[in-house]
Amino acid sequence: MTISDLKKSFQVELSELYSSSESLMLYYIFTEKTFGFTKHQLRKFENQSILESDIEVFNSILNQLKSGKPYQQITGEAEFYGKRFFVNEHVLIPRPETEELLELASHYIQEYQKEENLENVKILDIGTGSGVIPIILKKMFSHAEVHAVDVSADALEIAQKNADFHQTEIQFHQMDILTKIPNMEFDVIISNPPYIGQDELIDIKDSVKSYEPNLALFSPTEDALLFYRRIAEISITNLKKGGLIFLEINQKLGLETLALYQNFSVSKLIKDISDNDRMIYAKK
Repeated sequence: MTISDLKKSFQVELSELYSSSESLMLYYIFTEKTFGFTKHQLRKFENQSILESDIEVFNSILNQLKSGKPYQQITGEAEFYGKRFFVNEHVLIPRPETEELLELASHYIQEYQKEENLENVKILDIGTGSGVIPIILKKMFSHAEVHAVDVSADALEIAQKNADFHQTEIQFHQMDILTKIPNMEFDVIISNPPYIGQDELIDIKDSVKSYEPNLALFSPTEDALLFYRRIAEISITNLKKGGLIFLEINQKLGLETLALYQNFSVSKLIKDISDNDRMIYAKK
């Protein structure tokens, strides 16, 4: 088998699950990871034969992809905000919508710093998963004191690995925020908590349900707003007056989520780039 044959194999074998362009993208991702060639370099070696051991590797990759396993879990990496992060089956693969949440947070945190004449803001990320949110915020606000909580020890292990890789100091806490919270006041609370209700299970792709942690996706009760209610409670005691909240939300529950923060001095429902209700910004 040549590299050119491998390219055709990817497109044929994955045709039922992926479009032609998606199959090609996956081909380039895995050939670069295996051979170390960029897409442009690969063209020079299209007629080169592949070792039997490499064929076995690619057959394994194809079988995993055909089963619906996300390619990020196969490579163990995902790109987010232009940076590389480690991922596995214990953490949610970061989505582009969360990049929009960070853009929103960056804008209002800068305004808050000017208003309060404050450089060292204290930030709490709830349900941190792989740690992408606190790590990017620490990169944006190097003087910030950043805390992140998650109920999963396995997720926090990946989050710490990512923090070390990106040389960012994050204080991680393993706890269930439904029953406990760090005993301190924060300037900012940010979260992308589980927000899919049990009644929406049928709408979720099998690959997501099978390979990504249900703990990070689904509310543990029938109440899809469970974590948003809890964050509103936490803000009463643990968010400074004038402090900020940024939340990624279920697009089907925009107004219902916003209503939980109607007693704040400011509360806004914000759409994402696809015009879906996606974020809440609130100021205490």
